[in-house]
Amino acid sequence: MVNKLVIIGPAWPLRGGLSAFDEKLATQFTEKGIQTRIDTFSLQYPSFLFPGKSQYTTDPKPNNVNIDVCINSINPFNWIKAGWQIRKAKHDVIIVRYWLPFMGPCLGTVLRILKRKETKIICIADNMIPHEKRIGDRLFTKYFSKPIDAFICMSKKVQKDVHLFSNKPSVYTPHPLYDNFGALSTKEIACAKLNLNPNKKYILFFGFIRSYKGLDWLLEAMADERLAADGIELIVAGEFYDDAEMYQEIIQQHQLSARVHLFTQFIPNEAVSTYFSAADVVVQPYKHATQSGITQIAYHFEKPMIVTNVGGLAEGVPHGKVGFIAAPNPTSIADAIHSFYQANSLTDFEKTIKIEKAKYSWDTFTKVLLGNY
Repeated sequence: MVNKLVIIGPAWPLRGGLSAFDEKLATQFTEKGIQTRIDTFSLQYPSFLFPGKSQYTTDPKPNNVNIDVCINSINPFNWIKAGWQIRKAKHDVIIVRYWLPFMGPCLGTVLRILKRKETKIICIADNMIPHEKRIGDRLFTKYFSKPIDAFICMSKKVQKDVHLFSNKPSVYTPHPLYDNFGALSTKEIACAKLNLNPNKKYILFFGFIRSYKGLDWLLEAMADERLAADGIELIVAGEFYDDAEMYQEIIQQHQLSARVHLFTQFIPNEAVSTYFSAADVVVQPYKHATQSGITQIAYHFEKPMIVTNVGGLAEGVPHGKVGFIAAPNPTSIADAIHSFYQANSLTDFEKTIKIEKAKYSWDTFTKVLLGNY
C-alpha cells in the first residue's frame, strides 16, 4: 500500500514537456489519496549547456501540486543535502525521471542516499541513450541506474536500452495523453489568431527544434512538386534548439518562404491548442527517437499523424488507422503527406483515432507504475 511518494524530476518553475508530465502525474496520485510531492531543480542545466532562451516558465506555480525546488544539478554538496532532506520524509515510493546522462551523477548520488529497505525507487526512463551523444554518457547512466529497483519505459526501444545498464525489472507502458492543453477550437478561429488562411491545407511540425527531429527532412519534402501542386503548407511551431541558419537556407534554396510559416518561439501551454486546431495532420519526421510526447498531444486533440519508422514512434501510430508511417528520408515523408491528402484521410481517421486514444489513459499508466507496490 502506497501512502506517500515523491517524484524527483522537472516541474515548475521549469518549463517544457517533462515538467507538464510530472505535474500531471502528481495530481493523479493526489486524487488517489496518496500524499505526493515533486522535488525539482533550482538549477537544471548550466546556461552554457541549455540551447533555448530560458529554462523557466512565467506561469504561476500550480495550486494543486506540492513542489519543493531543492536540487542543484551541478553542486555535489547540494546533492548530499537534498538527499538527506528527502530521505527524512520516509516515502514509500520514490519516482525519478531519467532523460539525459548529464543528470546521472546528481540523481545517482541523491538516490544512493535515499536507498532504504522500506522504500522502492522506480525510474521513469525517457531515454537511457541520449539523442545527442557526449563523452561520459554510458558511465553516467550506469552510475545512475545502480540504486533503481524497477524501470518504467514508454517505448520498447528504451526498455531494450535499459538492459544495457541494469538487470532490474522493466515494464513497458505507453506514454499517457497530454490532456492539459485545453480543447480544440475551429480551424477558422485558430487561423485567425495565426494570421493564416483557413481554406488552405496545413501540416504541423510542433516542439523544440533539434537536429534529430528532422525538420530539415520535412523542409526537403515540402519542395516535392506534388505537395506544391496540392497547395500544402507547413506550420513550424517551437523554439530553435539548433542553429536556425541551416533551416533558413533550405527554405531559401527551395523557395518555400510562402508555404512555410515559422512560429519559432517557445509555445506556452495556453497557445498549444491554436496550432493543433489550425493543422490537418501532425508530422514527426524524426531521424531517431525513443517515444514522443507530441504523439500524445496529437491524440488528445484527435489529430492524425505522419511519423518516421524510427525508435518507438511507430508503436503509437498504427499505419492506416491513425496516420501513416514513413521511412526516414524526405522522399518517403513527402509520399506519406501526399497520400494523406489524396485519400481524404482526415475523415477516415476520426473514428479510429478515438479508439486508439482510449489506450493512453493516465489511470492505466499510474496502475502500471505502482502495480507491484
